[in-house]
Formats: sequence, C-alpha cells, structure tokens
Amino acid sequence: MSKLHSSSVAIWMARVSVLAILSSSPALADPNPDRDVFFGEQHIHTSWSFDAYIFGNTKATPADAYDYAKGKPLKHALGFDMKIEQPLDWMGVTDHSEYVGVIQQANDPSAALAKSELGKELQIKTPADIQRVYLQLGRTMTSNQPIKELVSPELMSSVWDRNNEMANAANEPGKFTAFNAYEWTSTPNSRNMHRNIYFKDSAHLPEFPFSSFDSEAPEDLWAWMDKQRAAGIELLAISHNANLSDGLMYPTEVDSKGRPIDEAWAASRMRNEPLIEIKQIKGASETHPLLSPNDEFANFEIMSYLLGDPAGRFDGIRGSFVRDALRNGLAFEDTRGYNPYKPGFVGGSDSHNAAAPYRQDNFYGGHAAGDGDMKGRMEGKMFAGLDPKYENPAGLSALWAEENTRDSLFEAMKRKETYATSGTRIKVRLFGGYDFSDRSLWGERWSEHWVKEAYKRGVPMGSDLPSTETDKAPSFLVWAVKDPTSGNLDRVQIVKGWSASGQSFEKVYDVVWSGDRKPDPVTGKVPAIGSTVDLERATYENSVGSAELSKVWTDPDFDPSVHAFYYARVLEIPTPRWTTIQAKELGIKVPQVVPATVQERAWTSPIWYAPGESKERAAAGVRIADIGTGGKTLDQQALTGLIVGKTVWLKNLVTGDVFRTVWDATGQRVLLNLDPSHPIPQHFGNSAQDAYLGVPVHYEVTDGKIVENFGNELLSWTAYQVSERTLLARSNEFGYANYEVIPAPETLTDLNTVKR
Repeated sequence: MSKLHSSSVAIWMARVSVLAILSSSPALADPNPDRDVFFGEQHIHTSWSFDAYIFGNTKATPADAYDYAKGKPLKHALGFDMKIEQPLDWMGVTDHSEYVGVIQQANDPSAALAKSELGKELQIKTPADIQRVYLQLGRTMTSNQPIKELVSPELMSSVWDRNNEMANAANEPGKFTAFNAYEWTSTPNSRNMHRNIYFKDSAHLPEFPFSSFDSEAPEDLWAWMDKQRAAGIELLAISHNANLSDGLMYPTEVDSKGRPIDEAWAASRMRNEPLIEIKQIKGASETHPLLSPNDEFANFEIMSYLLGDPAGRFDGIRGSFVRDALRNGLAFEDTRGYNPYKPGFVGGSDSHNAAAPYRQDNFYGGHAAGDGDMKGRMEGKMFAGLDPKYENPAGLSALWAEENTRDSLFEAMKRKETYATSGTRIKVRLFGGYDFSDRSLWGERWSEHWVKEAYKRGVPMGSDLPSTETDKAPSFLVWAVKDPTSGNLDRVQIVKGWSASGQSFEKVYDVVWSGDRKPDPVTGKVPAIGSTVDLERATYENSVGSAELSKVWTDPDFDPSVHAFYYARVLEIPTPRWTTIQAKELGIKVPQVVPATVQERAWTSPIWYAPGESKERAAAGVRIADIGTGGKTLDQQALTGLIVGKTVWLKNLVTGDVFRTVWDATGQRVLLNLDPSHPIPQHFGNSAQDAYLGVPVHYEVTDGKIVENFGNELLSWTAYQVSERTLLARSNEFGYANYEVIPAPETLTDLNTVKR
C-alpha cells in the first residue's frame, strides 16, 4: 500500500515534499493562486481578561501576545520564560468582552477604579483573593447579572480601542497578520457557549464588542453580527469548547430561547458562524467513544468538565461534539431541507498566559499560576475543580490562502478552506471531485501542477460537492506531509457520515498508511502501527511511519440518494504525552489517569455531498406526521403489555437489520443479535459490544413512552399501531418511525440490509 505511484512520480513527490517541509510561509509577494498554508492562533487571552489576571497573569498585554507569536520570549506568572517552538503566521487576541481590563485597572493604584470601594474588593493581594474574586465575578457571568459599574460603555470602548491599536501595530502584511478579535463568553448555568469574534479589517469596527451581558443567547449575537455586516463591518464567529457545553452547543429541537429550530435559525448560524474549534487545551471536540464506538481513535483528549465545576452536575455528551453535529445536520437536511451544522475546522489554545504551548515537550499549562507549576500539575493540584493532567497542548489553525494578509486569511476562514492540528505542523490538502485518477493527477502530465488541476477538477475542504447525473461515486484526493520536528505519519483516514429517514451513520476508512500493514480480513481496519516510545526515558524514534502519504480514494459504499460528508484525519505515530515527559523530569511514575502516549493529528474541514432533486430515495421509515387517522399511539397500558417482561424482535426499516430487544420486568433493557459490521444509527452507544456482553440500559415506561438513558440525557421510544403493523419511533430520529415489530426470524440474514 505504500507503493502508490511509479518510481519517477515518487521521486518527484519526494522532491516536492522536501521543499514543502523546508520552506516557510512566504513574505509579501505576488499572491499564490494555488494557495499556501498559514498556521496561527485564533484563541488566546492576556491579562486584560478578568480571569487571566486573577489566575496570576497580571502584566502580559495583547502586544506581548503578538510578540510571543513572532518568536519573542515572555515571562510566565511564575517567573520562567515561555517561548514558542516556531513563530506563527497569524494570531487574534480574544480577551473576554465581559469585564475586559477591569481587574487590571482595579489593581493599578493610578486608576480611578482602584480607589473606589468596588475596586478595593477586586484587588488581588493573597492566594485566597484569587478564588474569591474569580467566583465573585464568575457567578455574575453565569447568572448574567453584571456589576453595572464594570460594564460601562466608556470603560469598554477605551479598552477595545487600545486592543485594536496593539493589533494594528503588530500587523505586518505578508509577514504576520494580527486580527482584531475578542471572545463573547456566554456561560449559562456553567455550560460553555463561547464564541470568538473576528473582524476582517481595522477600518470597519464597532464602537465596542457585543458581550454576553448584552445577551447570553447566540441568536442575539448573530442578530448583532448581521447588523454590523449591514453597516459594512465584515466579521465571523468561531464556536469553541463544544465538549464542555453539556449538549447546548448543537441543539436539534429548540434554540437557546426555547423556540423550534427552523430554516431561518440554520441560515443565521451558518451565515455568522462558519467555523468551530475542534481542539484546544481543555480537550478535543471531534467526537466521543460513546458517539463513535467503531472509531478506535475517538478516545483522544476527552475532558468531562463544566466551567466552575458546579456541584452535583457533570458534562453531557450528545450535542457536545462536532461529528455528532455534522451527522445531525445531514438528518436536518434530509428530513427538513436545511442544515445548521456545516462548519469548517480550526484549532486553538484558550491559554490565559498570553502565550501557548503547542508541543508535548514544552507544556506549561494555560492558566498562569493555577496550573503553571510542574510539580503541582503532576500531583493533581486541582484548578477550579479541574485536574490539570487532563489538559493538553494547544491546537493550531491552518488556513489555505493566497497570501498572509487580513483580507486573504479572513476569506479563507469564510470559505472554510481550513484545518486544525493538535499542535504540530502537519500539512494536509483534501479535494473532492468526480474526475480524479492516479494517472491524470499523479502522472507525468500533471506532476508539477497537481494542485492547480485539483482546484480545476474538484472542490477543496470546506466546500459542497454537487451530485452528477451519472450517479458516479465521488473521489477524494488527500495529501499529507509530516511536521519535520515531530513524529512520522501513521495513516490518513476519511471520516464519512450520512443520513436517511432521520437516522445518521458514520464510518471511518483507512485510505493510505505507512509500511506494509494489511487491513484485517474481517473488519477491514489497518492494525496499529508499532510504538517506538520508551516510557521510562520519555523518548521515541522515527524509525516507523512515513514523511508523506497521498492517495486518490473513491467511496466504495457510495449511495447517490443520501446526504453525506467526508473529512480527512491524519495521524502521527505514537509519541510521549506531556505527562509522561514531566513524570520522567520529576522522577515519578507515569500517571495512569491519562494515556501515556499520544498520536498527534490533523482534521480537515469536511466536504459535503447532496443528492440532486431528481435522485430517488429508497423507501424506508414512516413519517410520524403521515400516520394520520389510520394509526394510533399506544397508551401506557398497551405499551407496557408490548414490552415489559417481553422479548421483542425489531427491524430497522432504514438499514433492513433485524435484532432482538429484551425488556425485563425490573427496568433493564438489552439489545442482542446485532451485526457489528453493519452501521448502527446515532446514539445507541457501543451497542454491538454491549450486545455481546449483555450490558443493560435502564428504562421506564412513563406517559406512554419508553424512556432510557444515553449518557446523562434521556431518549424515548413511542409506539404506533398502523393497521396490522406496530412501529416504534426514537425521539432523536427527526420525526420518523423507523422500527417495526416483527415475528422472531428463522435466520438473522436479511437480504434487504443496506450496507454503506
């Protein structure tokens, strides 16, 4: 599998790869129509953020953050130097708009605020003051009851103007881009709903930012953004830390105001919020093992935490991860004709040090004195209810743009030709189309112009791929080059999602990999690459893996009648995690609460496929709205008689699969006889493994519904009698009754099973 092309083409590709690795981002010159990649930081805080100051970062300004990004060292709150491993191409400082600059002024003896009684309450003199002031202001944010003296327009405008002056002074077109930006920090009931707001240029800016004190609702933020755009101010929002939103970031039923999600809501979200941050210091937001049980790489930097660590609560899963949102977006489009969830991917840090660590061997936390001490981190010194060992180095945002200027980079973000990395500088391109072949793009004719030809024949990451009249399966051209200062590449995968009749599915394909490994003959999965990590020495060797991987891959399971998305995920070989490295430095045991090794990675923005209007859809589930007077909902008594203490065989009308459900009289439900090779609809958890092990889920029959748990959320089944048929509908399948009660089958093979 490693021998992809002829020897002459391989030599050419190797030459191109060396140039790609050695070359840095170009200085101001003629724009490159084939675009270059520019790595940057879209999410960082300075002492002007109230919490950063409280954590101990009392001096670093936005100007210092830009200097750090350009390669200058910066003093940590604890006195040591922080220095980036390699300068960035661009940055946006995103200090909180809420209470921005006020703690700094309260602790400045020359400022008027410091001389007031309120200012004296906000002064940090002892370690105990850190917790006291953080909770005092933090609670006003979660309750949305701001201290009026601290949010005056005059104060906000003065700080905003100084922030923009520093961004403009740091901006060097062609060499380094400094964006005008801030963070809207909505935290309703400790659930993270934060967004970073980016402006295209400094000539068109609002008088001061819209903050969560103006409104906690993202709908109101989007409305404000629309007004700014109408006034000639170009801007966009980037949501972040969906993994800490307790399911609030990606709703499927009602918006933050309790109104049904409709086409206007979807359009407003996508118009204003084209990007999401998929990974940062406080965890990854791609997916979760409970959402993606067949993805062996889903367990990556998972963090279960709610801001402020509220007592008696824990973070939810459904609605908190972007792959789940992408699948639900397809279900929206398939069943309702609109899609609110088509974001591109970026990475970030969310560091509150005005500096961020991007590498495992340079990790110093992200919250000043709160997690900046190595010994305290490794001992599990709790910070705001969080064990710092669960933190990880920052992610990076990569933008494919013509040149390193505000205008060009902003347009790249708008069109979503972006990708994220876990902190290393993997280079990756993804194109989708119908006219790709190894011969036409990798042969002698196009060997020097493959990017130009890929743009001509297809679409890049972040784009829509239209259907064809011939129903030809799409192909995807993926190319990845390693970071020369990091681990070799293990593999490149394509993550696919699709939806039909309110159900959504996913599959992860290994498309190209290093070495001579062979896919498992049963599962089709490529075995894990050998690990060279020495845990005792916290070292590794680049004796396995590849410097470059490339492939033209065609979807072998393509169904032209269903909506789908595709994105590439690039994985490095295993390397030591920062906790392993620092355990060695301290001479202590490697902690077992987090993995000892990590596979750094990159995620491209998706490419979406939509069937044409003429495509026929296979008959599948039954719309609940179409049941009408010919059917009836089973009441509490009838539903209890149907399932409690019974074994019921069901057929999934979308996939054709049949399986057994056992509902015992004590309130435990198990699924049995599931085929792990067949796609399982969303939100069943690890149902194939649970079926094999006989692991039950609690259920109750209440108010005419079967109610069961998924994570910390309740899902329900409703039963309908339609003539002689008994149909069941799950509450998360967008208004479809997709399951039919059937007699016990003689065999489990169903020729109608659809495999995609």
